[in-house]
Amino acid sequence: VDEVKTISETPTRTQIHLVCVCLCVSPPVSLSVGPNLQQFFRASLVDLSCVDDGQTADVWTVKRTRGGLTDVCGAAPGFGGLLGSYCVVDLSAPNETFWCEDSSGQQSDRVSFSVQSDPTDKGVILEIPALPVRTGSDVILRCRMRNGATVEAYFFIKGSSVGPKPEHIITNITQADEGLYSCSTNQGGTSPQSSLRVRGQNTDITSCLKADVTL
Repeated sequence: VDEVKTISETPTRTQIHLVCVCLCVSPPVSLSVGPNLQQFFRASLVDLSCVDDGQTADVWTVKRTRGGLTDVCGAAPGFGGLLGSYCVVDLSAPNETFWCEDSSGQQSDRVSFSVQSDPTDKGVILEIPALPVRTGSDVILRCRMRNGATVEAYFFIKGSSVGPKPEHIITNITQADEGLYSCSTNQGGTSPQSSLRVRGQNTDITSCLKADVTL
């Protein structure tokens, strides 16, 4: 009798792990502003440049919109003078918006300035950052006169007021601190209103996929 041998085949279990595919998106090129303020007296000079991780982004240019028209720094009459990698702007118009842009049309965040139009010595400006403030940081607001001196003032914060005092300090900034700010003095001077913008800490945008597949 022929003996028939049965071979039992035991399936081999193969486990495949798909783990964490990460896509990190770097922050875009940003507009650098010097000094980093939103409000100025008429004919003040401001330095603008495009930076990427602290370094000058040469392929980007500073642009401006005013009255519905878009201009390139140094190429339009009355819009800036190029000084190396800087666009030096003489602020005279009450409302101008600036940003950086490359040849493909990619843009940085936009920055707007307010120009104090009061020609008298009563005119004041609020020292408030032009660029977004990181959460957790501190901001000091001051009310400054045309002669450069700071003055005791009432600080108006999203409809409420504090003061008079020489400065107002906002500690441990959060998104709740965003809003319109201004200042006024006992001498009758009032600054324009400007927005405080708040941005979260630098974090990479990471997308991860994890799955176990058994064959």
